[in-house]
Amino acid sequence: MLKDHAKIIHAIALSGEVIGRKKLQKMIYIAKKMNFPFQERFQFHFYGPYSEELTLRVEELCNMGFLNEVKEKKGGYYQYRYTLTEEGEEFLGENDVDMPQLGNCLTDINTQNARFLELVSTILYFDNLPQGEVKDKVQTVKKSQKFTDEEFETAYQYIESLKGQTRQ
Repeated sequence: MLKDHAKIIHAIALSGEVIGRKKLQKMIYIAKKMNFPFQERFQFHFYGPYSEELTLRVEELCNMGFLNEVKEKKGGYYQYRYTLTEEGEEFLGENDVDMPQLGNCLTDINTQNARFLELVSTILYFDNLPQGEVKDKVQTVKKSQKFTDEEFETAYQYIESLKGQTRQ
């Protein structure tokens, strides 16, 4: 059980800091789609792929004192920042997590904005469909986002670059 918790701690440790719950969800989902062994199950939700299991694990890790969650008021909403605590570092030291390419992948993903990650993760969610159908599906389920052809092209290029990083 705690092996999956250690993977989440490891991901946040490699990222340094993750700003936003939505971003954390997208980062883990995209890493999972790049064949990193995250076990959380994802369903399609309002902002794209979402895992209730991941939400619960992060909450447990905060309650155990392994993750620090800082809630900040941003205009009309709250934003959350996640970092590793000293206790989290100790726990990670006692629980070996072997995912050598994960750091490069997550560091890259963490530099992207949440809107772009929402597009990338939604494209990956429908990756069992032909590319033309994926675009139609994304434009249907994400109609309010009004993603442009250029954003789709950039997202597909980004996905290919991540796949290249994880093959090294």
